[in-house]
Amino acid sequence: MAHTRIRPFNTRDTYPEQRLSNDLAHAVVARGTTVFLRGQCPQDLDTGQDIDSHDPADQTRKVVGNILQLLSEAGARPEHICKLVIYLTDVRHREPVYRTLGEMLPGIHYVSTGLVVVALARPNWLVEIDATAVIPD
Repeated sequence: MAHTRIRPFNTRDTYPEQRLSNDLAHAVVARGTTVFLRGQCPQDLDTGQDIDSHDPADQTRKVVGNILQLLSEAGARPEHICKLVIYLTDVRHREPVYRTLGEMLPGIHYVSTGLVVVALARPNWLVEIDATAVIPD
């Protein structure tokens, strides 16, 4: 691991009633170059076109893909992710969004905060994720 993860856990133990498997931590200690990403939405980074899906899992796959692409362009790797802030427009999307995050970011043990908001910048967006990574010294 690139950083020290304090009290790592998996959501399958914390929320046994939900079908989730996210590797999280209560804290991350990191030293290095910080990469702050703008909140990523389900749209193409080059064209700004929204993806043609209203499925929260599909939208999450695109959002995480954008995050991973931007981190790569900044010289960072997925294991450098320290924190995610996940914005949802409907609490019912929590499980498919978090399930997709667990599939795409296994073993990282980042810290996260999840919020349900009234709306995002476009009415068809269901999820937006803000990421912070630290490239180790």
